[in-house]
Amino acid sequence: MLGGIFPVFNKEEDRNNSFQKEPHGGNCASFDLRAYRWAQVMMFTIKEINEDQSLLPNITLGYAIFDSCGSPTNTLRAALSLVSGREETKSAAECRPPISAVIGEAGSSRSVAAAGTLGPFSVPMVSYFSTCACLSDKLKYPTFFRTIPSDYHQAKALASLVKRFGWSWIGAIQADNDYGRNGILSFTEEVKKFGVCIAFIGTVLRTYPRSKILEVVQTIKQSTVRVILAFTPEGDLYPLMQELVMQNITGIQWIASEAWITAAKPSTIEIFHSFGGAIGFATRKMAMPKLKDFLVNINPLAVQQDPFVRDFWKTIVSDHLKRVNFVNSFGEAVFFDENGDPPPSYEIINWQLRDGEIPKAVCTEICPTGSRKAQMKGKPTCCFDCIPCADGTIANTTGATDCVPCPLEYWSNKAKDQCIPKDIEFLSYNDSMGIALTVVSLSGVCLAFATIVVFFNFKTTPIVKANNSELSFLLLFSLLLCFLCPLTFIGEPTIWSCMLRHTAFGITFALCISCVLGKTIVVVTAFRATLPNNNMARKFGPVQQRIIVFLCTTVQICICVLWLTLNPPFPDRIFKQDDKTIILECNTGSETAFYAVLGYIGLLSAVCLVLAFLARKLPDNFNEAKLITFSMLIFCAVWLTFIPAYVSSPGKYTVAVEIFAILSSTFGLMFCIFAPKCYIILIKPEKNTRNNVMGKLVKKRS
Repeated sequence: MLGGIFPVFNKEEDRNNSFQKEPHGGNCASFDLRAYRWAQVMMFTIKEINEDQSLLPNITLGYAIFDSCGSPTNTLRAALSLVSGREETKSAAECRPPISAVIGEAGSSRSVAAAGTLGPFSVPMVSYFSTCACLSDKLKYPTFFRTIPSDYHQAKALASLVKRFGWSWIGAIQADNDYGRNGILSFTEEVKKFGVCIAFIGTVLRTYPRSKILEVVQTIKQSTVRVILAFTPEGDLYPLMQELVMQNITGIQWIASEAWITAAKPSTIEIFHSFGGAIGFATRKMAMPKLKDFLVNINPLAVQQDPFVRDFWKTIVSDHLKRVNFVNSFGEAVFFDENGDPPPSYEIINWQLRDGEIPKAVCTEICPTGSRKAQMKGKPTCCFDCIPCADGTIANTTGATDCVPCPLEYWSNKAKDQCIPKDIEFLSYNDSMGIALTVVSLSGVCLAFATIVVFFNFKTTPIVKANNSELSFLLLFSLLLCFLCPLTFIGEPTIWSCMLRHTAFGITFALCISCVLGKTIVVVTAFRATLPNNNMARKFGPVQQRIIVFLCTTVQICICVLWLTLNPPFPDRIFKQDDKTIILECNTGSETAFYAVLGYIGLLSAVCLVLAFLARKLPDNFNEAKLITFSMLIFCAVWLTFIPAYVSSPGKYTVAVEIFAILSSTFGLMFCIFAPKCYIILIKPEKNTRNNVMGKLVKKRS
């Protein structure tokens, strides 16, 4: 025998579709025709099973139907009556056979009450409308089964629907019962996986006072959400519907649970204005053959007195239900899984007031490429600011939570959504600065070569002879090489150019200063030779001059050879994380060797300056010691200012500073030592005589 528990009586439903009846075992005020049809469907189904001998041969089912009045208390009382075998009537002595299974209840909360009671008695209970995922717990409800999918599947489906439309900022309404609370809980757990935020959760119930409903309405009005999920039965949601319509709150996209998506009231003219736009999942519905004729022929006002079956169905219990597996007349498999649930199956219901327009439901618009999300303090994770990526980082996808640094050789573009190769920076011949320095360098070469030509053509004149023509030509040649040195600093650094530029610079300048030192010593010894009993001039002849130049230059050559052998200069790439350029430069390799080369040149220059300064007041009409003094002062000043400028200059300007120092010091030597001589040779040839050059010295002797 089967027991049926149905919420036939419901005070909140429309009484125009119901009739009064004294409830069996309760005090219900009205009778719901829809729930009454559920009971009739049970009776029809049992009738069909009994008439089909292929299903249960030699077994006939009977039933006892109890009225829960939509109350968990009445449901529990009916369940206990069924289990005890005593029908709850005014005639308490009337007994019924034991029940093999219970069909019901519709509401999840009522099924929770009944299933928890029937479980210890091993009485199976099959619900046709209880969807709460909590009922799948076999430890609490070991004998509960249902023919409608669990809300666990509906929650996953609704979460996927929210993700499909890109809604990340939504509200939720739950019924204050197991169905609503567990449904919203399952839904919240699912949407969190997709980064969706729940702005608020309002709670409603059909028996709530109007003040509580108004609190939910106020929450909706104050919120910025435009999409709301309502996980409630139709009856519990109806009071909220009325208030929203009364206050003319529209423009909300409603997501409906299966309990009200196909309900009649939201589609009425007055309510559709506020709820026209609902979308949700509905359980699949199919027309049952012969059911319509069966229901049409039933008079709901008449008392049904179908005979009870004499033999009770004693052999079917929970274990048999767990093994149920057959194909129904619609070609679908019918079975219960390990949780007593059927295979989930839904249909999407989407009735919209708008024409194809999908509303937006976000707290903050998704961050565009080139920016990242920054969480607002005290706000849900869906509310954030969009912060542009810092230089050197990008976000090439929308909604990025962090900006990704570009690889070392790349930099972010202006939009900060793509890494582009960094600019390569070096002093090139195509650069305006490189062109200018090249022109100046070549001009110096031409000037040095022209001076050599002048001195060669006038090598027999007194002014050339008086200034040691051999050292003068060697000095002019070294100056010409110094003017050529900057050309090795311009262009993309290579292994050979890096080794050449520093060593060539060091050796040519050492040769140049060695020649100046030799000329200075010649001047000093020449003056000393005029003094009585002084034969220094005979000891310091051309051979000694060549030895001084050779030895001084050889020391620098040895330093450079050691430098190239042990730790030579090499091309290097300088990366700076906060700069969008890659600097190509020559790494000195050994800084000790680099500063040793500069230091040696400085030492030669200092010795030269001291000797020239001491000989500055010699009595010659054309005193070369003065010229050397000025040239060395300029040379030392240039290189003393070079060091801090070299250290502080960025990128290609470091090379430019070094070239500038080379050219400045070379031009200083060139003009100070040779410009006055060339002036006399070319412009004032009448002064290019022995008497004029040695005039002061002759006067002093006389």
